[in-house]
Amino acid sequence: MSTASSVAKLMGFAPDRVEDLKTAVAEACINAMEHGNKLDESLIVGVILSMDETSLEVKVLDTGTGPPSGVHTPDMDKKMHGEEASRGMGMFLIQSLVDEAEWVSSPPAGSYARLVIRLNKTED
Repeated sequence: MSTASSVAKLMGFAPDRVEDLKTAVAEACINAMEHGNKLDESLIVGVILSMDETSLEVKVLDTGTGPPSGVHTPDMDKKMHGEEASRGMGMFLIQSLVDEAEWVSSPPAGSYARLVIRLNKTED
């Protein structure tokens, strides 16, 4: 999370976009540890950063099979009233914070979340 944040700052991302990226990367790593690696501390979570002049891509790799198909849109009213579990918003949150998000299953190696945030520089 810190490394992605530092790279984004060096690239010129606005502070609010850096915070969005930090939150998305943290959530992707938590999902990788919890769901992908099933909380097995002997397994690693890899993070790969790739950038070009206009975007930063972060891949978060784990040893799991990937998430079930589709991103579930949570019902916030049900969550607020305790009718739905408070958990289960990670993928929705990630997708809301970055410009592009996908979850890829790549057996036998595992799976990964691919997050892309685009740099939108304005002319001075």
